[in-house]
Amino acid sequence: MAIGGMVVSNVGRNYEGSGLNAFVVVTCLVAAMGGLIFGYDLGISGGVTSMEPFLERFFPSVYRKMNDETIHQNEYCKFDSELLTLFTSSLYLAALAASFVASVITRSFGRKISMLIGGVVFFVGSILNGAAANIEMLIIGRLLLGVGVGFANQSVPLYLSEMAPAKMRGALNIGFQMAITIGILVANFVNYGTAQIKGGWGWRVSLGLAAVPAVMLTVGAMFLPDTPNSILERGNHEEAKRMLQRVRDAVNVDDEFQDLVDACEASKKIQNPWKNILLPQYRPQLTICILVPFFQQLTGINVIMFYAPVLFKTLGFGDNASLISSAITGVVNVLATIVSIVSVDRFGRRVLFLEGGTQMIISQIAVAVLIALNFGVSGEGVLTKPEADLLLVLICAYVAAFAWSWGPLGWLVPSEICPLEIRSAAQAINVSVNMFFTFIIAQVFLSMLCHMKFGLFFFFAGFVIIMTVFIYFFLPETKNIPIEEMNRVWKAHWFWGKYIPDEAVIGGPTTKSTTTTDHGDDYNKPANNVV
Repeated sequence: MAIGGMVVSNVGRNYEGSGLNAFVVVTCLVAAMGGLIFGYDLGISGGVTSMEPFLERFFPSVYRKMNDETIHQNEYCKFDSELLTLFTSSLYLAALAASFVASVITRSFGRKISMLIGGVVFFVGSILNGAAANIEMLIIGRLLLGVGVGFANQSVPLYLSEMAPAKMRGALNIGFQMAITIGILVANFVNYGTAQIKGGWGWRVSLGLAAVPAVMLTVGAMFLPDTPNSILERGNHEEAKRMLQRVRDAVNVDDEFQDLVDACEASKKIQNPWKNILLPQYRPQLTICILVPFFQQLTGINVIMFYAPVLFKTLGFGDNASLISSAITGVVNVLATIVSIVSVDRFGRRVLFLEGGTQMIISQIAVAVLIALNFGVSGEGVLTKPEADLLLVLICAYVAAFAWSWGPLGWLVPSEICPLEIRSAAQAINVSVNMFFTFIIAQVFLSMLCHMKFGLFFFFAGFVIIMTVFIYFFLPETKNIPIEEMNRVWKAHWFWGKYIPDEAVIGGPTTKSTTTTDHGDDYNKPANNVV
């Protein structure tokens, strides 16, 4: 990172056996399935809320408003209903609360136990939703789904970051985001299929099929080993070393194991991680764990993910056309996430953040202009076929940019930057901030669309400008750095370095003199040589 004439680059050391092996790949793939439950729900809820039989049964006022041809329609306000948005957003409020409970369980009993609980509770919620007879049953089911999401989102990113070798941590951790995007894509196709079911019960199939990824997560969690870090945190040194040897596929793991032991000893001195995370020495991690999930939601992505069918329908796409369009964006989401997996450990986190942010800004402004020209402030108008196609292309460009930047990196970066003593608490903050602002966006979006109209997309574009500037100045590059040595990165940063005491850096004080790493990078290089 080039700021003030110096670069903070890869300062970690290589451990023996730090390559990739089949055991790590399989365990990370199984754990990443925790993202399926989150992704399936993101994709399914928007499609269900655009289905007329569902609206007629649970939200009759919205249904009547949408179909009353005597009303002079403002397209922006067609779906504006606080009760309808509560159906979507209640899940994220429950996930917020659950993340704090999950933090304690994750630290005390291990990451896999939290994944198991998340899968079981999500399964129960999906059954309730599929069988819902009234709005109360529907909301209770959503709350249980939220608890499941809270536990999974708390434990899975930590599990992936701790199991993966440093050089592959980015790609393996993004497996979680990949699972989210696959869940969204599957949900989009499920919605399209169930919308064709005659008799008006297709929505039950859409909601009930959430049990499938829940079962996959639950069964997978039963057979997963826990991470060496988590085993060590609970006092089982010999078991932790054996697991580390298996994970790294090497007998001599003494250097890495000693770093884990040192981190664990430091962790045990912290009686109250929630109090200690407020100390100045953890200021960089706390700031990132709050602002990254906050910014991730203010990209406006969940406007697309939650309400893509509703949004496309609002903008004049037909019923099936709106579902097909949202499925197309789902395919783009998956393909772009693959780009992130391939490039994140090669080009680094910052390059993806900055390029993705720039592309999102351009796309959102273009979407806003196109909608403004066709619907103005009155909300009355139509899109021609070429204009509708252009709108879809712009939204796909926006989704692609998010999917290889803020989407996966919003989960990866907070999970990899924190020392063990505050890791569970920091991840709980990350999840709770994410869920809180997901709830806010989900709850107010349809009302904001009604009142802000096309200006809503300018609103989100403005936030993307702010967050891109923040990343440029305040997020150091973390690729290839062992997770227990991350304080070296913060110590070398132009702004955050003053918060990190020398004794917090494994291996002793870090200097900013020219230091060559195993990756051939120097601390000090001309600022114009590196992004």
